[in-house]
Amino acid sequence: MPRSDWWVYMMLGGVFILLGIVGMFWAHREEERYDSILSRRPDVREYLDHWPPRVEPGAIRIGGRVAIVVGIVLIGLGTAFYLWK
Repeated sequence: MPRSDWWVYMMLGGVFILLGIVGMFWAHREEERYDSILSRRPDVREYLDHWPPRVEPGAIRIGGRVAIVVGIVLIGLGTAFYLWK
């Protein structure tokens, strides 16, 4: 691998971090929207009891966390290649 390819890892790391942050905001917005829809309905038992649990916002949030961790690792790898002479 050429020594000048360290920036590729840094850019991919930044993209993964941005995707992770977008995923976290998306999960938060999805959860709020779902709760607001339920609060307008006459039967709000599911809203009050949180049963059955809804996995979609949690799954998006976990995917965002994984993307952030992968991005940090890639940025660390790019930094290591940059500093390695």
